[in-house]
Amino acid sequence: MSKKSLTVALVQDRDQGSVEANLANIETRVAEAASRGAKLVLLQELHNGAYFCQHESTHEFDRAEPIPGPSTERLGALAKKHGVVLVSSLFERRAAGLYHNTAVVFETDGSIAGKYRKMHIPDDPGFYEKFYFTPGDLGFEPINTSVGRLGVLVCWDQWYPEAARLMALAGADLLLYPTAIGWDPDDAQDEKDRQRGAWLLSHRGHAVANGLPVLSCNRIGHEPSPLASEKAVGASGIRFWGSSHVLGPQGEFIAEAGTDDAEVLLAEVDLGRSEQVRRIWPFLRDRRIDAYQDLLRRYRD
Repeated sequence: MSKKSLTVALVQDRDQGSVEANLANIETRVAEAASRGAKLVLLQELHNGAYFCQHESTHEFDRAEPIPGPSTERLGALAKKHGVVLVSSLFERRAAGLYHNTAVVFETDGSIAGKYRKMHIPDDPGFYEKFYFTPGDLGFEPINTSVGRLGVLVCWDQWYPEAARLMALAGADLLLYPTAIGWDPDDAQDEKDRQRGAWLLSHRGHAVANGLPVLSCNRIGHEPSPLASEKAVGASGIRFWGSSHVLGPQGEFIAEAGTDDAEVLLAEVDLGRSEQVRRIWPFLRDRRIDAYQDLLRRYRD
């Protein structure tokens, strides 16, 4: 089988302090990625600013914008300028009081190829996303682009095998996860190691179970919590652990970034390997779809 190679880039970085600074930095990073041969560029979750979900404040809704809107116009122009497919992550204002955590994919001509609204919304100390985001209503549908069918999911979605599976069943060629995840600085080191290890393992499991490459792009740096004065759980902020990575369809690491440094992580992905792997590990063939009805229940009491 002939090799179908795709050069991908993941832009791992820290918050630059403002929307303008972040978008300017993204423009620099995407230019670098394109100059190094990237045809598909993945950005981190909510890349326009700090991870504001560490607290609940109605003032944070001022960050949201319509899609299409100012950021999509600028990012679309960026994709067109460098001839890349660009996967972004924005705080979408759909209507007054109705907001989503939305990934937007741009084609090489700058047009919007499609979008995905985050389906699984967490609500935990430091990650109060249910206050801000309405669960997605676009389903698990891959987005058609010139480089393939992209199964785009967002952060908390990464813990759910059902989401990855449904993207695979809909014909995704790759799974992509814009992400913002890290440690509570107060946690013991062994707990930090377990959390990061579980995160990596979940992605490797999605790759193996579906026979697909997986791309996950995370941010870096410590972001203080607005609740620091309250000394509550999660009030020490989040240290994002980076570790952006590209996996092959058997869960193998093709490329992995560090935990602390900004990096444009490049990798070459052989999209033809999924066919080869699925021939020897035909998990889709052997699924007992006649016996999975209870998956539609919350819990089997």
